[in-house]
Amino acid sequence: MFEGGEILSAVVLTLQLATATTLILLLIGTPLAWWLARSRARWKEIVGTLVALPLVLPPTVLGFYLLIALGPDGLGGLLGVRTLAFSFEGLVIGSVVYSMPFVVQPIRNAFEAIGERPLEVAATLRAAPLDRFLTVALPLARPGFLTGAVLGFAHTVGEFGVVLMIGGSIPGETKVLSVAIYDYVETLRWTEAHILAGGMLVFSFLVILTMTLIGRRMGQPQP
Repeated sequence: MFEGGEILSAVVLTLQLATATTLILLLIGTPLAWWLARSRARWKEIVGTLVALPLVLPPTVLGFYLLIALGPDGLGGLLGVRTLAFSFEGLVIGSVVYSMPFVVQPIRNAFEAIGERPLEVAATLRAAPLDRFLTVALPLARPGFLTGAVLGFAHTVGEFGVVLMIGGSIPGETKVLSVAIYDYVETLRWTEAHILAGGMLVFSFLVILTMTLIGRRMGQPQP
């Protein structure tokens, strides 16, 4: 039996998760990307490797360790709750970790592409470090922020292994689009599976098209 409300619930939950994850990653990823781009510390690439680890680490492995970390003997216990696993808050934490390289790396690349000259010029005009960051670095790194935001949002929408491991399939709480498609296929509910899979296909196409247009737009000389 076709359940439109169930599909809508999965869509809304996925959008909420992707939005929250992207905003958090932009907030914490910006200073991290700036430090990785500007620091001369010998161990900064160790931090950079840890940030990039989800790119190659199997989602089930990352999900397994996150499941332990969010349990009563981990972050859940520190916060005074039984567990953060199998909750929306747990999904957000897992998604932030899993999508971090897709946001941090483009912003880091954009900061590195700025070079020293614009910041040195601002310094000669007596701009304070914070002023140089806000008025020079951030505007020049705008393409990296746009790329990171789009990639982070899209990657969160499409993630499956991590959210299934730490969230399960609780309707209205942790049952996001990718998990819903898996459940529908398992129960031979092909109509719902086609609707969601087709929607994800269109979404993926639009993400790639958006990235291409952003890249071309940012590469054009300004009048």
